[in-house]
Order: sequence, then structure tokens, then C-alpha cells
Amino acid sequence: MKAIQVPKTGGVEVLTFADFPTPKPKPNEVLVKIAAAGVNYIDVYFREGRYPITPPFILGQEASGVVSEVGSEVKDFKPGERVAYTGITGAYAEFEAVPADRLVRVPAGITDQQAAAAMLQGMTAHYLTHSTYPIKKGETALIHAAAGGVGLLLVQMSKNVGARVIATVSTEEKAKLAREAGADEVIFYTKQDFEVETKRLTDGKGVHVIYDGVGKTTFDQDLNVLRPRGYLVLFGASSGPVPLFDLNKLAQKGSLFITRPTLVHHIASHEELIQRSTDVFNMIASGKLKLRIEHLYPLKDAQQAHRDLEGRKTTGKLLLIP
Repeated sequence: MKAIQVPKTGGVEVLTFADFPTPKPKPNEVLVKIAAAGVNYIDVYFREGRYPITPPFILGQEASGVVSEVGSEVKDFKPGERVAYTGITGAYAEFEAVPADRLVRVPAGITDQQAAAAMLQGMTAHYLTHSTYPIKKGETALIHAAAGGVGLLLVQMSKNVGARVIATVSTEEKAKLAREAGADEVIFYTKQDFEVETKRLTDGKGVHVIYDGVGKTTFDQDLNVLRPRGYLVLFGASSGPVPLFDLNKLAQKGSLFITRPTLVHHIASHEELIQRSTDVFNMIASGKLKLRIEHLYPLKDAQQAHRDLEGRKTTGKLLLIP
């Protein structure tokens, strides 16, 4: 099979398109013929070595496809069924062997590309808005990078419960997408000071929650725009990791909360994985959640996909197609 390997950690140039043996499923595994694989910022962290994993490895954390073969102990799946998964490294490939308890069925009415686009980013937006800080009607959220893959979904999920959304974006094109997703206010962080604007838009009261996947460049000002007992939900670091921080500042700025959650702990059990993925698929099927699949790349063009993602040239979801 063809796959994208990381022989050593580093920049985009380390992504290597090559031939590898097609895996054989272990007794508890299912061999999936991959139809589409998601490109996510976590892939960049693994490629760079920011998240520890020993090279060489095949990159990728999310895919959809068709069951090709099942291990001897697998009773729940059979060849030909459509499935999707996330959190198993090795999705930038034509095939991957996946533990059966990490797979979900893709319902009729959801395409392979929608399923691949919804697993990591869709369930991330779901746990952030439903579990980490369950946003409520009448509350105000600040969402950074609101035209990104997770950002657009966070805007929609927040609006679906009746929250007010203040979105930060870099361009007019991205502002249009954020507004179409439901954002009430848009701040151009390239031209405006988001701290000043957020305080103005909230009459100096601040926001209840900030969903921040940017990290280093937004962190200090985030703390200044939260209302007392507000939540900073730091779920990524596209601008780099946050420096060391004195926790006493949380008291000084209003008994604030900070959390650094990750998806893996919110789909750890099979039951929670099924519940979250079902919720997300139902939102898509009902029209409450619209996925923006911006660009499809052939698998061999993974380097370009990473350049586009890191260059902040993208909105919505990027997929690799074997």
C-alpha cells in the first residue's frame, strides 16, 4: 500500500510518500480500506516531535472507509460496512488496522468525506461545548480562529444553544464564513486589538468562556477579557506553546479557570465514543451542523496540505484522498 511516513521528526519535508506492506488485522482489529483521511493540527505536533512518538511512523489520526477484513475475535463488524475512527495513528495510508472498539459505523446519509471530516474536529467541538464548558443560552463565548476547522463547528454548536458568539479571524473571507456559521460579532485580530474590542462588545464585563486553539499569541490577553469566574478553554497551540505561568494571576484577574483538555480523554470509553459520534452525525444529518470541506489533496500531496494548514491559508477541513 501507499502511505505517508515520518522517518524523523521535523518540517514538512520529512513527510515521505512510499510503499509499505498492507497491515494484517490482529484478532481484535479491523482492516479499513481508507476513503478519506483528515488533516489536523495534531498531525503537525506529531510530525515536529512536539508530541512524543518514536519515528519512523505513518502519520494521521482520523479517517473513514470500508471494512476490508476482520480479525478472528471481531464480531461487531463485517466486510463492506462503512466505518470511521480517530485517535489511531496511521491514517495517511490506503489501509489501516484499527481496534474494533475504536470504530464507529457511518450512518446512511453521511458521506465518507463528511465522516472523515467530523470525527476529530466534530467531536472536539462537541466535547468543548458540551463537557469542558457546557455553554448555555444567553452566555457569551469568544472563539479564536473561528473560520478554522474546529472554529466553524464551535460557532455553530454555541449558536445552536442560544449563546452569543464573538469570533476572531484574519481576513474578510474568513469573517464571511464565521458570520455564515452564526457569529454575532467578528474581530479582525490582524487589524484590531481583540482585547479592546471584546471589552467594548461586552460593555467591559468580559465573556463567560474563551475557546482558544491558538495558544501563545492570545493567552495573556485572554485572561484580560474573561469575566470573574470565567473559563479559558485552551485546546490547541497553533501559534506555539504557552510559556510558564504564575497561577496567582488567576486569582488577581477574577478567580478564573484554565483547562487544557484533549479529545482522547473524552472518548476513552467505547460508550462515550459512540454517544459523541452519534450526536455529531445527527447534527450533520439534521442540518444543524454544516461541515466546510475546503480542499481535497491526493495522499501524495500531504506536504502541501501541511504547508497550507501551517500557513493559515485554509478554512474548514482538509482531507487526503488515497
